[in-house]
Amino acid sequence: MFRRASYAAVVMPAPNEPLELRELVAPELEPGAALLQTLYSEVCGTDVHLHHGRLDVPFPIIPGHVSVGAVAATRGTLRDTEGEVIREGDVVTFLDVHETCNACYHCLVARQPTRCPSRRVYGITYSANDGLLGGWAEAIWMKPGVKMVRLPDELAPETFIGGGCGLVTALHAVDMAEIRLGESVAVLGVGPVGQSIIALAALSGAADVIAVGAPNDRLAFARRMGATRTLGLDLTSEDRLADIRAATGGRGADVVIEASGSPDAVSQALDIVRDGGRVIICGHYTDNGPVEIHPHWQINRKHVEIHGCWGSQYHHFHRAVQLATRFGDRVPWREMVSGRYDLAHAADALAAVESREAIKAIIAP
Repeated sequence: MFRRASYAAVVMPAPNEPLELRELVAPELEPGAALLQTLYSEVCGTDVHLHHGRLDVPFPIIPGHVSVGAVAATRGTLRDTEGEVIREGDVVTFLDVHETCNACYHCLVARQPTRCPSRRVYGITYSANDGLLGGWAEAIWMKPGVKMVRLPDELAPETFIGGGCGLVTALHAVDMAEIRLGESVAVLGVGPVGQSIIALAALSGAADVIAVGAPNDRLAFARRMGATRTLGLDLTSEDRLADIRAATGGRGADVVIEASGSPDAVSQALDIVRDGGRVIICGHYTDNGPVEIHPHWQINRKHVEIHGCWGSQYHHFHRAVQLATRFGDRVPWREMVSGRYDLAHAADALAAVESREAIKAIIAP
């Protein structure tokens, strides 16, 4: 039986401290709550930043903010957005953001719930002292109100988690970019977020999708995701700019999406984008430092639109599941997973992501 008195979980006790394997007490399920048996939880760059203390979080924490699990127990009747009952045995993912208030200025007036001051995030802003609220564990406690999305039978959990957080973030960024059929898109960064942006830009009808980044194996994978052109970081920024302008009639890219986390990439994005083009910045989830820009030459005179992209909403998860189901046979999200690790080897998974040995690593308890 999966229902037990306690479950193993990986705990990040403090910045730069070794990960610990602990037993946590099973939650008492309130009405509207559920318990998931964790199938997969991803390891992403955010987890590396967490371990280095670059985000203000309530240590100790259980990392793992995007996960897939099988419903092991529910308390009361839980329904999805289609009104269908969520039953034991269903395979689901869930919106990792919880406790958005739907009452503040950002939620109701600005309609930007990702900036709600009450929002909490599984695997990031919940303490391990609060319970099984992160994915690097045998079980995950779905608190009342957590929005779960059932994975269709035809969608392998490995395909969805291969996209994972990167796919959801990419969908938000591509929405903001408003890519039009036939446009050129440059993507700066070929990690998990950049790879999914490349795929979604191609699916959106971009004529040219230019991937910029390193190392070479990730650039090769970007081709498989839909990139029509790749440029390595061994080229100077001037050479990359000249190449992109040559490929776009001398104008520059219609859309540039920064997904690298490098401050220099923000300035480069403003150089690469055409006059009147659109720049989306989604790679700076943590403070990686400042960069110098020239407001006149890079922004004002070019009449550039700039958008910052932070977090995600329920509809991004819902649509990400639909996209992975519809296009999982064409887009190799599943193959982005280059390492699977059990709980006892979570530190190895974290190291593989930090060293870029793995494009995507997952925890499979």
